[in-house]
Amino acid sequence: MSIDIQYLLMLQDLRNATGGMFDEIFNGISKFAVDILPFLPFVILWCVDKNWGYRFITAIMGGEVVNGVIKLTVCAYRPWIRSDLIEPAGDSKTAATGYSFPSGHTMCATTMYGSVFVWQKDKRRWLAVVCAVMIALTAFSRNFLGVHTPQDVLVSFVESSFLIFIIGLVGKRIAGNDKLIDILSVIAIFVIIGVLVYIIFKPYPMDYVDGELLVDPQKMMNDCFKGCGGVLGLVIGSYIERHYIHYEIPFGSKHLGLMTAVGIGLMMAWSQWFGNATIVAAFGSHWGKMLAMFIQVMFAITVWPLAIRKTCATE
Repeated sequence: MSIDIQYLLMLQDLRNATGGMFDEIFNGISKFAVDILPFLPFVILWCVDKNWGYRFITAIMGGEVVNGVIKLTVCAYRPWIRSDLIEPAGDSKTAATGYSFPSGHTMCATTMYGSVFVWQKDKRRWLAVVCAVMIALTAFSRNFLGVHTPQDVLVSFVESSFLIFIIGLVGKRIAGNDKLIDILSVIAIFVIIGVLVYIIFKPYPMDYVDGELLVDPQKMMNDCFKGCGGVLGLVIGSYIERHYIHYEIPFGSKHLGLMTAVGIGLMMAWSQWFGNATIVAAFGSHWGKMLAMFIQVMFAITVWPLAIRKTCATE
């Protein structure tokens, strides 16, 4: 038996010995990373720091694509498929939306908490420390719940940290240079097209047990399609915003906080319910998720900044 599976079994024994009393805590930490944290970039974009908002959006959307491509290239099975002894906590066996390697939850946590860490490490060190702890707790939660191996979370952390570093490096070079940003945006569109062609036409493992397919590769592609939609929304939306909208945060406006809260509420409603009920239902789980995420990001970068500006201008 491999060392990684032995480690997960040790944590599983700990879960069982404690009666599952920590399961909901770690499950909550995991869910926060993928259900709440991805909306943080838009809060920053609308009412805190526009440039850092774009950096955060680039990190989370770029992370989705990079993580998705690695997942669909390696095609590593989840721990409970590798060993019948692994029994993950909760509904992971039916809710898992991708291959095992690397961890998507750890990617979300690292790109978001990690970006806050880089942003605030010299201003609010206590916040940077909290973010570092949350990255570690989220990564460990994936092991504790039995849904990812140690290498899944470690590689995800390294991959996401490297992405944050590259975004910071490139961001300094292109700051204020709209022409260069536009060139990179066009390159990003062609990269996304290449990614889509790659994940659609590459071969995938088709292993059967008792006549049933162990893992459906079509289901495993959903997250990567979603990430591609997010990147396209970012590059097209940012082009429109930079050239035509020119959004400036209305600091001091008494309506800014309320408009930000309403905007996030609308985006959450779209993400959790309306997008699935309309776009995904109409176009399917692949192209539907991609289009739904594209619309969500476009709304955040173009539509809602206009709404905020108009509302705040009436004061």
